[in-house]
Amino acid sequence: MALVIAPLRTRLIGAVFIFIAIWGCALSITRYSIPEEMEEGSFVANLATDLGLDVRSLVQRSAKLDVIHSKNYLDINKETGELVIRDKIDRESICMTKTTSCFLKMDVILENPIRIFNIELEIMDINDNAPVFRRRTMHLDISEATPPGERFSLTNAVDADVGANSIKTYYLSESKYFNIDIQTGSDGSKYVDLVLKGKLDREEHAVHNLILTAVDGGVPPRSGTASIIINVLDINDNAPVFSQPIYTVNVSENAAVGSVVLTLNATDLDEGTNSQLVYSYTLYTSEKTQELFSLDPNSGEIKVKGVIDYEESQSFEMFIQAQDRGTTSLSGHCKVMLFVTDLNDNYPEVAIKSVKSLLTEDALVGTLIAVITVRDRDSGHNGEVELTLIQQQTLPFLLNKSSEGHFELLVSKPLDREIMSKYDITLRVTDKGSPPLSENETISLEILDVNDNAPKFPQSFYTIHVVENNLPGALLTSLSAFDPDLNENQYLVYFIMEKEIVNTSMSMLFSINPENGDLYALKTFDYERERDFLFHIEARDSGVPPLSSNVTVHIIILDQNDNTPLIVSPWRAQGSVVEEVIPRSTDKGHLVAKVIAIDADSEQNARVTYQLLPIRDTTLFSLDQYNGEIRTTRMFSHRDPRQQQLVIVAKDNGNPALSATVTIKISTVEHVMSFSETTELPIEYAFTDLNLYLVIGLGAVSFLLLITILVIIVLKCQKPKPKSIKIPPANRNSVISRNSMISQRSSTIADSTLISSDAYWYSLFLAETRKGKVVVRQPIIPKGAGYFVSSIPRSIGPSETTDSRASTLEEPRRELP
Repeated sequence: MALVIAPLRTRLIGAVFIFIAIWGCALSITRYSIPEEMEEGSFVANLATDLGLDVRSLVQRSAKLDVIHSKNYLDINKETGELVIRDKIDRESICMTKTTSCFLKMDVILENPIRIFNIELEIMDINDNAPVFRRRTMHLDISEATPPGERFSLTNAVDADVGANSIKTYYLSESKYFNIDIQTGSDGSKYVDLVLKGKLDREEHAVHNLILTAVDGGVPPRSGTASIIINVLDINDNAPVFSQPIYTVNVSENAAVGSVVLTLNATDLDEGTNSQLVYSYTLYTSEKTQELFSLDPNSGEIKVKGVIDYEESQSFEMFIQAQDRGTTSLSGHCKVMLFVTDLNDNYPEVAIKSVKSLLTEDALVGTLIAVITVRDRDSGHNGEVELTLIQQQTLPFLLNKSSEGHFELLVSKPLDREIMSKYDITLRVTDKGSPPLSENETISLEILDVNDNAPKFPQSFYTIHVVENNLPGALLTSLSAFDPDLNENQYLVYFIMEKEIVNTSMSMLFSINPENGDLYALKTFDYERERDFLFHIEARDSGVPPLSSNVTVHIIILDQNDNTPLIVSPWRAQGSVVEEVIPRSTDKGHLVAKVIAIDADSEQNARVTYQLLPIRDTTLFSLDQYNGEIRTTRMFSHRDPRQQQLVIVAKDNGNPALSATVTIKISTVEHVMSFSETTELPIEYAFTDLNLYLVIGLGAVSFLLLITILVIIVLKCQKPKPKSIKIPPANRNSVISRNSMISQRSSTIADSTLISSDAYWYSLFLAETRKGKVVVRQPIIPKGAGYFVSSIPRSIGPSETTDSRASTLEEPRRELP
């Protein structure tokens, strides 16, 4: 341990002696002064000369520069021995503290032998730094209530330079409210205060922007600036003010609820809560106005809250205040005049007074029906109205304007209840608004009936066909008249206008129901006796006075096949057989007999045809079906029996057909007498008295003809001449019944068939020739038949007249068997 410590002490002692020797050599210090910021390579000093060194020794002795505690800003040029700037020197970076002197210490070291030279380089300050404020922008909040003279400290500027190059003074931009006060500290630093020199008004100048400039003392001087932003703090020193003291606004009536009428604009020059306004109605605003309009306390919007009706109020007044929220609140006032604009929102009104709901159809033109008043609650054009009558051109009414807003509804044309019994009169009132509004009112007017219409039949002439043999009381037809009137004016009564036919009243033949016009037959009619009737039926209403009309009724009796054909030739007793005798030498086509049948019916029912029932030998006789002639079809032979029996059927054309039969027994003889076998008259009687009978018959017929003519003349003078049926004159003899003229109309010969009693007698007394001899027959006539023979030509026989189609000579007819 002792051996180790001894060498260590020896080394320390040697080092101390060496240091002392070197320090002694360096005690002499060389000083230089240079300005800062010199360029690189700039000459500082000649060290070789100043230190007394040979320039060549600098290289030999490895001269070097050692800067103490700093960056090596300098360098030694060993060839020239000069000290030059290696890097720019910034005094402020070397000397951090702000002192007037700044030295850069370094050593020049030479080797072989070692020698150290102390060098101090004083860095001289130049004005290379401008003043700089620590805060480029300074904010100050100053109340507008701050009194003048108040001081406010500002942040000072700093300058890295020293001495005369440091801050010398401050300057403030121009301001009528502020200035600065510069003070100097004990270390020479300059301090500045901001001083208020005038009364602040935030509403006039809320923010003040100032520029503070710091200037140093260098040449040339440098400066630095800072912004000073002064916010003037508000106090509630301004009351709210409306943009105008009186607002005038128009609002349409019936404006929608919630629609904005007006937005008030009040301003307060203060800020913050001092400028926050609250809007409200004052006590001068009516409750009705406040009910119709709402006021937003924050925005000042006035909105519609209720229904605005121009007809109730045309304008509204609102008194409104705006109050700020300051500690000591201030307020402003205004007045809102709100005028309501009329809209066409009211329908015109129609009021009907003194109206008549019932009016007789005979009311005179100009009759007052109703008094009408119209009005419209709107104003201007919206309140002007027009009253019109809908479809006036089709109505018998008109409107007459009696005064403004008053009209009269009058009858303009004659009324007729039968055309229109009720009127719904529609009145339309229309205003002149845009769009126009209209209202309808209907008046119901009922027209009362008067008896101004006579009953009317659908036809003026009725033809009624009645089949004969009708039941008494049978309904013939219903004659209904129509009366367009009402009630008793419409109730009709029917009756037959009296007329006598052959002393018989129409009311005995027909009856009519007075209530419904049903026409009945009171008796059974016989076509063979009565052919037609012509009379009038009257319909009369029950009005006052009553009105009536009549119609002509023509009753035509239709024939019914109710009469069986009557065989009148050859005549035979009931159920007997007619016998005929003919010679066997009769030629072909000889007329054996002629069957004549008559039928009391007419037309088809009276048309008789003949039929031969089958016989054993059908080749001997033929029968003409239309005229009833039986003729031989060939001559008799010796093989033919002497007696032949023929059965002839006479059938009418009715439906169903009626018929009659006759049996003829034909006997053949070699010779035949000149007169009939049936009730034959003596030849001498026939030839002596025949002329007498003819004369008597002719006289009787002439007498009857004269009487008939006289009766017809008398009847024609008493009654209107009815239609007569013209009968063509016949060139045949006639037989006239004492009781009746049978079937005048059926006396016409159709298809050569004789269908009447006249035809029978004509055929019976026709001069038939058998070998040039006259044969006269006198058939057995039933008792009571009352026929007599006349040879008067038909053309000069009794003429025919009708009164309701009945002969003036007609008497109750006896039916022929």
